[in-house]
Formats: sequence, C-alpha cells, structure tokens
Amino acid sequence: MRYSAQQKQETRERIVRAASQHFRGRGWDGVAIADLMSKLDLTHGGFYRHFDSKEQLFAEAIAKGFEEITAKFKGAVEKASPGGELTIIIEQYLSPEHCANPQSGCPMAALASEIARYPRAVRAKIDRAMRDHVKRVSKFLPGATEDERQRNCLVLLSGMGGALTLARTVADEETRQSILQAAREFYIKAFCP
Repeated sequence: MRYSAQQKQETRERIVRAASQHFRGRGWDGVAIADLMSKLDLTHGGFYRHFDSKEQLFAEAIAKGFEEITAKFKGAVEKASPGGELTIIIEQYLSPEHCANPQSGCPMAALASEIARYPRAVRAKIDRAMRDHVKRVSKFLPGATEDERQRNCLVLLSGMGGALTLARTVADEETRQSILQAAREFYIKAFCP
C-alpha cells in the first residue's frame, strides 16, 4: 500500500517523537530500533524508509527534545510576570518533576555523557539544535550584547544540566532535593535581577 507524502511525514514525526522520549529515558543502548518500531505498530524494515541509520534518528530525536523543553519553558514564561521569566526557567529546570522525568526533559542533561562519544557528524547535528536552544533561552539572560547573553546562557545551562545530572544519580531523596534547591538558589541569585 502506498502512503501519501503527508502520511509519511506524520509517521516520521511519530517515530522521532517516540525516539526522543525513549533515548532520553533509556540512553542509546536502551533503545532498539525493532522495539521502538513495534511499539509504534510499524515494521522494523519501515524504519529505513525514513532514516538512514540509528545515528540519524538519534540526532533528530535530540533536536526534538530541545523543541519540547523549549515549548515547556515558553508556556511557563508566558505566565511569568515581566522580569521573572528567567526565574521561572531556572525553577522549572531544577524542579523535582524535571529531575524525576528525564524522558520528557532536557536532552543534554539526559544524554550529554553519551553524546560526547558519537561521531563528529552526529555531534554536529546535535550542536546545531543546542545552539538554537541557547539562542531562544539567552534572550532572558542578562548581558549588554547578544554574545554576552549567549555566553551567560551557556554557563547557566551547563551548570543546571550538571546539577540535574548529579541529582539524578543520588539515591537519597533528601540529598537530591538539597542539590536541586541549592542550585536553584545559586543560579537565581547569580543571574536574576
């Protein structure tokens, strides 16, 4: 049976969306293409009608993850009082909910250590998605120039990603909450007026 171009695009988007959550939640090794396609009621062979490789899907899934986290921030920012947008972003990023749900959170916090091991071509695609994310978030950061705001954003996002990753590794709930709270307080004090 032949599918329309629109149906193919919708199927591709379903695969990318599902893969994004699976990669963030399970890591590279935790995602088998055959299992992913089966969960979507698609065939393993059908995967290759949409993607050349698992690496291509991975890069697109990371980009989708950045889109999803940006959409979450956007919703929260729209409800924030003027000047309070960055505080909301920091509070949401370093929240217990974000910590407990890597599959729907920041792809860098979930996968940075894995991404560093991939071929340069895959990392370059992910880098573009990350730079786009930085541009969207940097407008809420202090700085006299766009370059300064983006530099501050890189510092903030890398620090928050590290804090979130550390909190996720801790078995003790009280310690996890302490890490998140200390990081929230530090970054709000450092970056928010």
